[in-house]
Amino acid sequence: MDNKSEKKHLAGMSASEIAEVVESLGMPRFTAKQIVSWLYEKRVNSIDEMTNLSKVNRGKLLEKYDVGYVAPVQEMRSVDGTVKYLFATSHDSSVEAVYIPDKERATLCVSSQVGCKMNCLFCMTGKQGFTRNLTANEILNQIISIPESRTLTNLVFMGMGEPFDNIDELMKVLSILTSEWGFAWSPKRITVSTIGHRVGMERFLKESDCHLAVSLHSPFPVERLSLMPVEKAYPEYEIIEKLRQYDFSKQRRLSFEYIMFRGLNDSLRHAEELVRLLKGLHCRINLIRFHAIPDVALRTSDESSMVQFRNYLTRKGIICTIRSSRGEDIFAACGMLSTARTQKVKLRE
Repeated sequence: MDNKSEKKHLAGMSASEIAEVVESLGMPRFTAKQIVSWLYEKRVNSIDEMTNLSKVNRGKLLEKYDVGYVAPVQEMRSVDGTVKYLFATSHDSSVEAVYIPDKERATLCVSSQVGCKMNCLFCMTGKQGFTRNLTANEILNQIISIPESRTLTNLVFMGMGEPFDNIDELMKVLSILTSEWGFAWSPKRITVSTIGHRVGMERFLKESDCHLAVSLHSPFPVERLSLMPVEKAYPEYEIIEKLRQYDFSKQRRLSFEYIMFRGLNDSLRHAEELVRLLKGLHCRINLIRFHAIPDVALRTSDESSMVQFRNYLTRKGIICTIRSSRGEDIFAACGMLSTARTQKVKLRE
């Protein structure tokens, strides 16, 4: 977003916040509903396009506010149809969103932070360190400002950052997406992924009906700790016991993300322990191929190991899929494109 502008962005505000803006400017109450419709139904890019507002009221808005939708600064297109979009943020930082078409589905993977605090061994975003949380406007802008916005069928918060570490802005965006006054999406179209941030997860499960995905990557705590330092603060056993308190047998879906690393977590022993760990929990497991990143020795499992792993879990009654690898020719690993842009900026300084 343009950090030089002193105007506040309307996009990303809730209906009640828009009502407060209208009241503060001495505008009629009904204009709040009109503005919300222009922002989230019609998705206009400027206040001047809000033609059912009087010229006087548009002028009042323009003095202090803008819409706040900004196009991506760069895109990379894969031969498989995947598109990685780069959005500029303040202080020469950037974040990524990835559009993934797949037959009748069109999914967008969205970022929630600039960088990340969690420093998972296998994640390029974690190598950047943490800069700041994205605002609701910056999160929503990723969804609105791509050419494919109107055709999206699904949304996953699996991009840069830990969504539950930015819980206030996340919940504001989820409200805009699922409320009748907003996008009016079904919560079943949205999945939020977490490393197991317990505090944020508990609030999310209480206030939202969207799907939940938890990054697991090993059923053995010591091994998981070597991959994910967050295991020390939020042990997997505690997270799973907390999840047992919720009902995932109906519309809301619980899944576990499991990146397969060759010779590290892809043995039958790991599959057996996963079955034991998740026994009785209504869930599914997504097996993910690892996209190599610089200076990390981890390698992805071979196809036969992944198939055997999946088949074992399936025989034991756990729904398990191998996620298709997409966009490998366009900086596939999350965070690589934004890291490259940041390095270019530093070289110019």
